[in-house]
Amino acid sequence: MKITTIAFISIMLVAAVFLSGCTSAPEEDAAITEINIGYQPSTHQISHMTAMEKGWWAEDLAPFGVEEVNEFEFPTGAPEMQAMLAGELDVAYVGAAPVISALATGLDAKIVAAVNTQGSDLVLRPEFPYESPEDLKGLTIATFPPGTIQDTLLRNWLIENGLDPVNDLEIKAMGPGPAKAAIAAGQVDGVFLPHPSPTFIEAEGNGRSVVASGEIMPDHPCCVLVVSGDLIRNNPEMVEQIVMTHIKAVEYDSANLEEAAETYGTKLTADQEIVLESLEEWDGVWSADPRPLVDSTVEYANIQYELGFINAELTAEDMFDVSFYEAVSED
Repeated sequence: MKITTIAFISIMLVAAVFLSGCTSAPEEDAAITEINIGYQPSTHQISHMTAMEKGWWAEDLAPFGVEEVNEFEFPTGAPEMQAMLAGELDVAYVGAAPVISALATGLDAKIVAAVNTQGSDLVLRPEFPYESPEDLKGLTIATFPPGTIQDTLLRNWLIENGLDPVNDLEIKAMGPGPAKAAIAAGQVDGVFLPHPSPTFIEAEGNGRSVVASGEIMPDHPCCVLVVSGDLIRNNPEMVEQIVMTHIKAVEYDSANLEEAAETYGTKLTADQEIVLESLEEWDGVWSADPRPLVDSTVEYANIQYELGFINAELTAEDMFDVSFYEAVSED
């Protein structure tokens, strides 16, 4: 009886191991059939729009089993990073500063490529003179919420110029649409926004650009391409392709400015001539290489830490994985 019992138990254990292996294999081998990409409605991120409208995302990711590429528009980087923290996005075109905030609160992701540098303007209503930051005292300025590129740059610049961003003026958190409406209605005295918003405000006679963001912090990083840690660990070849497609779109837009303006205008129902004017006059630069952004993004992280927006200091290794760009770029 003992031998029979032992044999039976052994058979059951083997069967259990076998069945466990059979049931877990499909989960391990499950292909990713859907990719969710977040972006914002600024000319900084036209590379995503170009790749989407030309079908490059779908075409380039199909060999990896991706059947559907979904895009989600966000007004600013803060809600976009909340969506990524919730696991709703695999890829994000977003400002570097919101990524820092999200990483400091546990986001599992890395910056794998650059998108653009500079490209935002401080715009004041026509009746307000401007010669120096001192002229901003007592004014109300609308910009993106705390933890974003624009808010971080603006507050740090004010402090560097001897102004208290809390007591010397009022900074109101707004997305681009509400901010443009507010300056048009005289509800705020100025805005600090990414392009093409400054050019549209000027075209409508509601203000003029007085300081470009490159004057506030030369060559500052703005938007970056972020990929989830899950994709990086489990689908590195797909991440390489995502970076390659992004590079292709950046290079195409840089060589075809009028078509880039048309892509943006058509997608967002905006006046293409004003969009083109913005692209010709802004101080922004599209670029996919993340390496020049590393030091200045670490500086952003230090600024956010000093401003009290994040509770932990972040290193370059915490934020970047440049290996995918280096693996696919020609330089």
